[in-house]
Amino acid sequence: MTVSPPPIALAIAGSEASGGAGAQTDLKTFHTLGVFGATALTCIVSFDPHHSWAHRFTPVAPVVIHDQIEAAVAVHGRIDAVKVGMLGTPDTIATVAQALRTYRFPHVVVDPVLICKGQEPGAALEVDNALREKILPLATVTTPNLFETQVLAGVEEIRDVAALKDAARRIHDAGVPVVLAKAGTLLGTGTALDVFYDGQTLEVLEVPAVGRERVSGAGCTLAAALTAELAKGATPLEAARTAKQVVVSSIENRMHGNAPFDCVYQGRYVPTA
Repeated sequence: MTVSPPPIALAIAGSEASGGAGAQTDLKTFHTLGVFGATALTCIVSFDPHHSWAHRFTPVAPVVIHDQIEAAVAVHGRIDAVKVGMLGTPDTIATVAQALRTYRFPHVVVDPVLICKGQEPGAALEVDNALREKILPLATVTTPNLFETQVLAGVEEIRDVAALKDAARRIHDAGVPVVLAKAGTLLGTGTALDVFYDGQTLEVLEVPAVGRERVSGAGCTLAAALTAELAKGATPLEAARTAKQVVVSSIENRMHGNAPFDCVYQGRYVPTA
């Protein structure tokens, strides 16, 4: 009996040494959902245990990023879906944008890592502006967290579900076909809540909240699971629903260690009937 090869997903993302986020989490999520994972690393990120677990960031040279994406496409002949995560520099953003235009991947899920909170008018703002101008227009799906949703929608604050719905519409109307705006537990609903909008369907996706503490890698897992399901042929809404369940399992089975935060673990996810 001939077994069909699995779908292939490419994560264009940063390496996070603990394995709890970034490309490492993307690969584990792809594998859990039966998708072959490839990576193009954009940066090396590690937590600094000597300075309050702050991020240490080292960018990968743009030519190396280009070469990784080229190699992944050339080796497999096809990429069924792409997840774009941490980019971090304008040069990296320009390189990835060019690759997305060149290869025209069927699904591009952009997890828009915005770093400027409004007080950093220099490099951070330059990175965020480049991401919005060069990467977001090439996305087929975007998965912003609550802060990123506010920025991308051009609103000052989102306090309730109605405002989150409006923000998702605004991001869609700005040119992204599918928006999964993530609020998690931050709206005080007692659930982990996101809003899905594709121009026609506006749906609130809710699952039970698992504790109140944020868990490293939950956002990466959601975007990676959505990418994997799209690679398998699911509709965006079906993919979003499955991704929510994967995140619940990943948080329920989280890893505890020496850091003041826990990390997701996807390996015990079991699909619901």
